[in-house]
Amino acid sequence: MTIQTENALDRFILAAREWFATEDDPERRWEGLKPLLAELIADPEIIEGSSRWPECVVTDRAENLLFYEDPDYGFAINGLTKQASSRSTTGGIHDHAHIYTLYGVLDGHETIERYERIDDKSQPDYVEIRETTQFRAGPGDIDLVRPYEIHVERNYNERSVAIIIRSEKSGGFLQGRYDKETGQYWQGYGPRQTPTMILPE
Repeated sequence: MTIQTENALDRFILAAREWFATEDDPERRWEGLKPLLAELIADPEIIEGSSRWPECVVTDRAENLLFYEDPDYGFAINGLTKQASSRSTTGGIHDHAHIYTLYGVLDGHETIERYERIDDKSQPDYVEIRETTQFRAGPGDIDLVRPYEIHVERNYNERSVAIIIRSEKSGGFLQGRYDKETGQYWQGYGPRQTPTMILPE
């Protein structure tokens, strides 16, 4: 008798590695990863396990749970938990520098805002940005964030949980930060990475 021991994360990693081995173009690679992430965030075992993930704590920088970093292709699989209203009053508008990111909502709801830069880029610490799109994301929704795209995710009166696939683990390089009201621009390191089991025991 064969005993099935792999879980949805194992299946995702195997499928993602196979896909990355056949597709080199970054845009096609990350668009093609969406259905694989959709399967992962729809898995009942993963959804149930996410209720026991530790809360991500914001100190001098944000925090992500780190489930996996691929030794060959470099992509990282993160989890993100937010307490109710954790982003309702703080801006947090940012980019992810040079990396691609797939953001899949597992539980709860968030509003995702996208921005574009509209100034002439003549001042190094000043930007003008305007909102271009806003949409409400719930369980099963996936957002592809391309390099240097300006955005923010906000949750409100409920805990929200996401799985994030990044083309490179965050935390070791600078990312852009934007204050829409003052025009201030600065850079900071991305989230702290906290190794965590995706299915807590």
